[in-house]
Amino acid sequence: MGSIFKRGNVYWVKYYRNGKPYRESSRSEKEAEAKRLLKKREGEISQGKLPGIYFDKVKFDELAQDFISDYRINGKKSLDRAERSLTHLKAAFEGMRAVEITTPRINKYVETRFEAGAAPATINRELSALKRMFSIGAKQTPPRVDRVPYIPMLKENNVRKGFFEHGEFLALREALPEYLHGFVTFAYKVGWRYSEICNLTWSHVDLAQGIVRLEAGETKNDEGRTVYLDEELLEIFTRQREAQKTNKCILPYVFPNTIRTDKIVDIRGSWNRACKDAKIGKRLFHDFRRTAVRNMVRSGIPERVAMMISGHKTRSVFDRYNIVSDTDLKLAAHKQDVYLKSQAGTISGTVQEIETKKEVNRNG
Repeated sequence: MGSIFKRGNVYWVKYYRNGKPYRESSRSEKEAEAKRLLKKREGEISQGKLPGIYFDKVKFDELAQDFISDYRINGKKSLDRAERSLTHLKAAFEGMRAVEITTPRINKYVETRFEAGAAPATINRELSALKRMFSIGAKQTPPRVDRVPYIPMLKENNVRKGFFEHGEFLALREALPEYLHGFVTFAYKVGWRYSEICNLTWSHVDLAQGIVRLEAGETKNDEGRTVYLDEELLEIFTRQREAQKTNKCILPYVFPNTIRTDKIVDIRGSWNRACKDAKIGKRLFHDFRRTAVRNMVRSGIPERVAMMISGHKTRSVFDRYNIVSDTDLKLAAHKQDVYLKSQAGTISGTVQEIETKKEVNRNG
């Protein structure tokens, strides 16, 4: 059986688990608080659970380390995003005990991020990372936490509508540094993800056949992908290759950052300046993905083929990217108008033929 004793003015409890004694401070000068703590610990032990003293010592930092290790061990492709989320979470919870991270504290974190100008979608990615940390901790042997706190997610609008009209793309490309021209042209036409194009190497390219291929496991959905280069893209890839040969600097990457002779990593500075100079407003690189899907469908490419080129695995996500613009709506109205006029003409002609036949019959 457990017992209660005092050290100074503070009450402590003593209890046993598997014959091993444990001593824990109630952090209170009231005996009633110590009795409640002892009863709680004895209840946990009787149910075969670890006593809460184990979990009280675990800190956010340990959960964060396990979280990142899980991403690295499993080779998850969103490691960069996870590390960005962790940076913001550390600013609020670093050094804090896991049991202190409660729903009210999490709500306070959300308010702080809102005040800093973070979007709901960004905050949700951070909250998902926090929930994942606790889930990993709860599944370990022995567990690091005894519960996953309730983490309310924010409502967000997942349907983005940004895309480029052709003139806007040309203006943006002209405003970007020259080493990015081929990079954005490939994105505009094919719709691959930013990381997929950054990491594109010559081992993925067969210039003789005009093919670019990503193997299974190299894409976000882990499925292979093959794209045949059109005339403009084939010329861009050939020029990239020849330029590297001329400079005697054959890099593994198709689109290197010529400023540092390495692969492209972050173009946000150049991108934002180019959007401003091109006077097209704030745009996202991901808008190329939506644009490519829309343009392929517009040009008559079967949707299943377009999905294979862009790398969309599910139809629901593909439909979100197949954006309908004002131009599409105007074109639809025009086509309907032409159709209805043609129908009206056909009906008018048919009526005239009938009247003519009636007239012939009457005279006949």
